[in-house]
Amino acid sequence: MSEEALRRQLYDSFKNRAILYYLIYDEIRRELGPEKAEAILGRAIYRRGTQKGQEKYAQYGPDDLAGLQKAFLDGIPDEGRMFQPEVIRGDAQGLDIKFHGCPLRDAWQEAGLPDDEVATICRIAARVDNGTFEAAGFRFSADTWQPGGDGCCCLHIRPGKPST
Repeated sequence: MSEEALRRQLYDSFKNRAILYYLIYDEIRRELGPEKAEAILGRAIYRRGTQKGQEKYAQYGPDDLAGLQKAFLDGIPDEGRMFQPEVIRGDAQGLDIKFHGCPLRDAWQEAGLPDDEVATICRIAARVDNGTFEAAGFRFSADTWQPGGDGCCCLHIRPGKPST
């Protein structure tokens, strides 16, 4: 298989994941309303993040931001091209990473979702990052995509509390 074919399959799998997130959200929303749909899907995605954080990044918590930065950025698919990360801040007090691309957001926009729904599903999907970095022992917040915004998410990772 050629590298280009493999790359196409990789991007298609992210697009498939995005559409599945939306369809699951939409079904739950129809049954229980948008607030409960966001809460339920957000919790499930957060749980997956905690698994990922414990498996891949716990060794860096609560305060090895340099190690976390290298491990996290090295794991971004297609040598970083998929999300186009930019480290805005990378020191002992904080790690801020701005993504200039997102295949999930792109898939939702290509599917014709209105901007407000794209913003909602971006917020839900970003819960994986909350779970990932919090389970690894860091404090975390994110600015998710908003209509008219530049790029996509911006992750804010800070040292966590040392375990006692």
